[in-house]
Amino acid sequence: QVQLVESGGGLVQPGGSLRLSCAASGSIFRFYTMGWYRQAPGKQHEYELVARMTSITSGSSTYYVDSVKGRFTISRDSAKNTMYLQMNNLKPEDTAVYYCNRAPQATLAWGQGTQVTVSS
Repeated sequence: QVQLVESGGGLVQPGGSLRLSCAASGSIFRFYTMGWYRQAPGKQHEYELVARMTSITSGSSTYYVDSVKGRFTISRDSAKNTMYLQMNNLKPEDTAVYYCNRAPQATLAWGQGTQVTVSS
């Protein structure tokens, strides 16, 4: 069973930046499309897919939800079994717990997530 560990969240002012990391316990990026999801406050069990990257074997193309286009960038280091989400120009509405998982269907066990809070 693949384990996912998210990190890098924190409290940041509007307009600030954070880089999230997702460490996987196995070499999954070669064959899995992976994505970043977020769960906004008060929305239990509702995971919004905000970015995804197809597998290495599928060409590593990226997708972003409209609300984060131009601000978020998904990337990965396959040698480290780690995926990243660079988040720039953060807005209060980006406040959420961020998770990584397979995409568009999240079929792996959820990690603990990492909290991102955007507030002045």
